[in-house]
Amino acid sequence: MIIFLVITIVPLVFHFSTIMTSIKTYFQEDRESQLLDAANILAGYISKNNYFEKMDDSTRWQLMDSEIYEKSKEGGFRVLVFDNRLYCVNDTNYMHAGKTISVPEVVHALTKGNTVRTYQERKTTYASASIVNSNSDVVGAVLLVSSVDDIFMSVAEIQSRLIMYTALTSVIMGFLVLVFSQFLIDPLKNVLSVVQKMSEGHLEQRIHLTSHDEYAKLGRAFNEMAEKLEKVDRTRAEFVSNVSHELKTPLSSMKVLSESILFQDDVPVEYYREFLQDINSEVDRLTSIVKDLLQLVKLDQREIEMNVQMVSLNKMISEIVKRLAPLAEQNGIELACDVTREVYAEVDESKMASAISNLVDNAIKYTPDKGKVKVGLDADHQNAFVTVQDTGIGISEEDQSKVFDRFYRVDKTRDRETGGTGLGLSITHATMLLHNGSIKLTSKENEGSSFVLRIPIHHSGT
Repeated sequence: MIIFLVITIVPLVFHFSTIMTSIKTYFQEDRESQLLDAANILAGYISKNNYFEKMDDSTRWQLMDSEIYEKSKEGGFRVLVFDNRLYCVNDTNYMHAGKTISVPEVVHALTKGNTVRTYQERKTTYASASIVNSNSDVVGAVLLVSSVDDIFMSVAEIQSRLIMYTALTSVIMGFLVLVFSQFLIDPLKNVLSVVQKMSEGHLEQRIHLTSHDEYAKLGRAFNEMAEKLEKVDRTRAEFVSNVSHELKTPLSSMKVLSESILFQDDVPVEYYREFLQDINSEVDRLTSIVKDLLQLVKLDQREIEMNVQMVSLNKMISEIVKRLAPLAEQNGIELACDVTREVYAEVDESKMASAISNLVDNAIKYTPDKGKVKVGLDADHQNAFVTVQDTGIGISEEDQSKVFDRFYRVDKTRDRETGGTGLGLSITHATMLLHNGSIKLTSKENEGSSFVLRIPIHHSGT
């Protein structure tokens, strides 16, 4: 409010000062102009009547005295007439008549020409004009003296009115600013209140929108942010729960297996071997989960080192298909590779190969016998596109938005049977983000799924 008042009232005061200076200057210059015109007219009148050529003619001199007095009375100014020796031959105030005095304006008129000047401290304006004879010789000068006290009074009256109007305007503006600032601050107080509650952990707080202005836009943006924070918090809680569950399952199995052989006497060696093999399998599974979790954390925090180089995606996909072909044959699934052109991209080869392998491996695991899995590769001038398409069980629309969540399983029983950790798609998704790419899923239940990886050909490094 103070800043707003300063930036509005200060220019107003400056404008007021400028107006007053302009008014004062205008009135002063107008008075000077009028007085100089009057001095020129009076000097011309004296020259025309040749008063200075017959100084001994008392009748003519008295006539000049009478005429000058009348002009002085009409114009409201004092008139002094000097000869070229600075002798005052006439003074309507009779103060300096018959005296020789040096007045700067008279000297200037006698030597250089007409002049005018205002003395602020005496509130007086002097105007002088030279008197010439029939031969155009300067024989004297007329000096007009006028008070400008009326100008100062007029300016003071205008100034007092402007001060009153300025003060009234400032009060009105101050009141309006106060009301307007409250109008601005109240919605911000509402936002601050919600922010404080959210900082205390109440993420369900929302801003109530009652308008359609900028504050409403701010409120909507804040509510969207709050929803995302709440989702992140909910996802974190679910993630902790899932991690606990996933780690608990192999640990429980290991405990049951170890107790089975620990609390039995005379157990055959074959049983020990079998149980220890099962325990070893659970340890491997536990190690796989922890390894995937650590990899995900590094991918999320962008702490993992990137070894980016130009790689042939054709060669990479061919090697992946060749490596997973035995698994596909074992499950009676046709694994095909559809590559139409040679494509190179700047990627971390090992991470990108792992991401694509996850997709192909999942496609094989979730495709029934005699099904088909096809891996395609294409590109434009900016991106490469890797497509992994299968004729498997498909994913429902409800589950499609969750498949990249950690530990999320469409078919939990089948995942555990195939040894999956539920982190493969999450790792693939994080890897694509690390490469500034994306992954898109289209699927229909019982018809199959199609994953499309968009990989920038040139890695931006951000």
